Amino acid sequence: MSVTEAGAESDSQVGPASTPGRSLPRGTALVALGAFLLTLAALLPLYVHERIALLPAETAFDVRMVDEDAGYLDTSTWTWVEAAELTRVTRVDGSAHGGDWSAWEVSVDASVPDRMIDHWSRRVIVDRETGRAVNCCGEHVDGDRAVRQAGLVYSWPPGAPEGDHPFYDAEVRSAPMLEFQEREEVAGVPVRRYSQWVEAAQVPESARPVPADLFREGASGTVTATRWLEVSRTFWVEPVSGIVVNAHETRAETLRPQDGGGEVPLLYTELVMADNQVSGYAEQARVRSVLLRALDSWAPWTLGPLGGLAVLVGLVRAWRGSGADGASAGGGRGGAPARSGGSDAAVRDVPARPRRRRGPRAPRDPQW
Repeated sequence: MSVTEAGAESDSQVGPASTPGRSLPRGTALVALGAFLLTLAALLPLYVHERIALLPAETAFDVRMVDEDAGYLDTSTWTWVEAAELTRVTRVDGSAHGGDWSAWEVSVDASVPDRMIDHWSRRVIVDRETGRAVNCCGEHVDGDRAVRQAGLVYSWPPGAPEGDHPFYDAEVRSAPMLEFQEREEVAGVPVRRYSQWVEAAQVPESARPVPADLFREGASGTVTATRWLEVSRTFWVEPVSGIVVNAHETRAETLRPQDGGGEVPLLYTELVMADNQVSGYAEQARVRSVLLRALDSWAPWTLGPLGGLAVLVGLVRAWRGSGADGASAGGGRGGAPARSGGSDAAVRDVPARPRRRRGPRAPRDPQW
């Protein structure tokens, strides 16, 4: 092929000459990965943990406490019964109430093997962040809608400080402080122990007629008496999750006449949470505390350094890549231009010009 033909072939191409597509700069993928990890490290404790740590909007559970040696006044015969097996079950059925609250329907039943000896119910609105009662939306205690419940309802807020907390006793309509005692361990789970003492107080709307001879021997007829309650409670709480792992409660209930002195025992019991529930709540608290710790500290402290390292390595690779590209471009400008295969072929196809032969020289004039 001649030079003229090669030139004609190149002139026949339409549009700009094709060039290979440009790839992303070196290190771009590492920088993007690092930025993602850093963002995730910030979001986990600031947003994800805050949402996961909230008390569940929908919940259903029961707390079963037993005493195999309780004493109570049998109101069918008005006689005292010793060594009775008493069970007290608190059932909770919670439903979502807006984005930050949960409405709990609570029922409490105390029974012996052959009969129910006490029952009352309660509706309370629980703030899912603080675990405390909110005065709203049809709250009541056993039909009393004038109550204003306050303090913790049952669960502690996750990550709550060790200090004292008000805990609402629905029967006496008050919220004495739960005092922090010490750190312990229950079923292999680190917990905090809290105690509450409710001094003897009259239970509102508990007046009822009872036989007068309960208070004065030989008396006839009936008198109006009210129920008085004295309680001491102990809770063992896993602090990260706020789950109550174990609970004990000692109750002393009495009847006191409204028009005179004296009292008679109505109930005495030392209740403890059933063993199978203790182990179940302990395992639940262990799993949830691991999840919350991971979201709040372990994952961010792992992902943050990894993200920073990925960004740094990516930037270093990008810097080295740009230096190598600059050196390559500089070498191409200073050296001889490279010849393409087509140009070499064109040069080889150009016919060589024949050399002219010189004729014989004329003889010099002998005169010169």
